[in-house]
Amino acid sequence: MTQQTQVAAPTDGRHDFDFFIGAWKVHHRMLRERLKGSTDWEEFGGTTTACRLLDGLGNIDEITLDRESGLTRGMTVRLFDPKTRQWSLYWASSVSGWNWHLPQIGVFTDGRGEFYAHEPFEEKYVFSRFIWSGITPISCRWEQAFSADGGRTWETNWIMDFERIN
Repeated sequence: MTQQTQVAAPTDGRHDFDFFIGAWKVHHRMLRERLKGSTDWEEFGGTTTACRLLDGLGNIDEITLDRESGLTRGMTVRLFDPKTRQWSLYWASSVSGWNWHLPQIGVFTDGRGEFYAHEPFEEKYVFSRFIWSGITPISCRWEQAFSADGGRTWETNWIMDFERIN
């Protein structure tokens, strides 16, 4: 009789984004103007496909956004650092290109992910925040917000509601 040894999966955070692996239908709400007090939202659909890389140390997704101005494509590369137990998220799009120098950095706590950066926006720097929440096997939500006052107040400017396709 052979004895089987079961090795526990690492619980250091490297599997935080496993919920997102697969294909999703996406409903987007995006403010037409950011940090200007706008309440005018553009709503549109899209799709996302995400896959896991490096045994959980990374993942990548490709997203399509079916906007009024036409089809836009984007992608996110997420990399986990086992030493700091933090994720770095890098975004690229067919409109704005890629910025390897400015990731969103953060962690998941109690099923909610928060990621921050200090990034240029209209010739000044603002804080940006990504939040992952409402995570279930068939749905989740992503939100982006900017703060022009050092993080005292936040304006949510983009919301994505995901519904699993497979």
